[in-house]
Amino acid sequence: MPRRLRAAAWITAAIAVPAAIAALASAGGLRGDAKPLIGASASPHIIFGDGVNGPRDMAWIADGDFLMGSDHPLAQANERPAHKTRVHGFWMDRHHVTNAEFRAFVAATGYVTTAEQKPDWETLKVQLPPGTPRPPDSVLVPGGLVFVGTDRPVPLSDYARWWRFAPGADWRHPKGPGSSIEGKDAHPVVQVSYADAQAYARWVGKRLPTEAEWEFAARGGLEQATYAWGDQFSPGGKQMANVWQGQQAHPFPVVSPKAGGALGTSAAGTFPANGYGLYDMTGNAWQWVADWYRADQFKRAAGADRVAVDPQGPADSWDPSEPGVPEQAPRRVIRGGSFLCNQDYCLSYRPSARRGTDPYASMSHLGFRLVMDQGSWHAMRQRQAGQSQPPAKAAAPAG
Repeated sequence: MPRRLRAAAWITAAIAVPAAIAALASAGGLRGDAKPLIGASASPHIIFGDGVNGPRDMAWIADGDFLMGSDHPLAQANERPAHKTRVHGFWMDRHHVTNAEFRAFVAATGYVTTAEQKPDWETLKVQLPPGTPRPPDSVLVPGGLVFVGTDRPVPLSDYARWWRFAPGADWRHPKGPGSSIEGKDAHPVVQVSYADAQAYARWVGKRLPTEAEWEFAARGGLEQATYAWGDQFSPGGKQMANVWQGQQAHPFPVVSPKAGGALGTSAAGTFPANGYGLYDMTGNAWQWVADWYRADQFKRAAGADRVAVDPQGPADSWDPSEPGVPEQAPRRVIRGGSFLCNQDYCLSYRPSARRGTDPYASMSHLGFRLVMDQGSWHAMRQRQAGQSQPPAKAAAPAG
């Protein structure tokens, strides 16, 4: 997007452009034979929490080793190299945090999301070229980034043609004023920033997954498979995820009139779960994870020449891919792709695909899901039962 903009447009650039570049960059597809994960089964014994023997609507992801990232020729540089990683067991939400769940949080706490607040210039300017002039206060207004599509083919490098900063867009109005989440209680909540996801996580006693936990869970028991369900995009002609296909009659980002309301998020459970019983690990809406984003993080991890055990990610951000944006501008990892990803342009609905995004960004295709440690679950149960002393060690679920 041209950087020679009027001051009134800098706010749009500050919020929209870095996030769009990060989330929509092409991510190359993989091909190969899917194999069971190291130390795991392609058909694992799945344990779902019921609120008594585990947190409700969460799946137990048992300990395991796996190859994180990818070495395939089509994999992007930030996915390389594949390297041995080990994670210990954890519970993971079976679906994105939904509109209904987030509504309950806001009702209980009065929380105001990032998109509903006036942007802070000191926070925004770190995402822009040094020396960018401060825009007038009149354009520093609450809102979020909204996909608008086009009515004709456009250069895929010109993200501003299909994204707009929409004043008034927020989690209740994900496409801007006039839009609504009515009738979409089971859809992923979107237009939420990293800070919003963290605030919700603290309220429910959970946390965002690490990047390693997320990828291990997304693979669903398959080693280096192209997709979360295997190597065929549409096995037997079946659509496996909410991505840009079928309902659109034109190439991305041209929106066909035939799409109607189908272009957007879908309710949890609309598409098949992966091998661990998790829905929409890829497609539907991007997902925040805990880690800072570095484009070279996998090279750094592989260079340590040892199995990475429960990696927590880097201590800072580094992303040289966005012209005009400082390489050290804050970035958090997002994973999973969204309903906008497609085979011609964006293949980020692969388990190894990763992007870095401004943690203050709010977008119409970005949400989150959470995890919980077994010890945290036991502590929560004891608090609920009125007990004061947690056990010395919380055992993993049997199975």
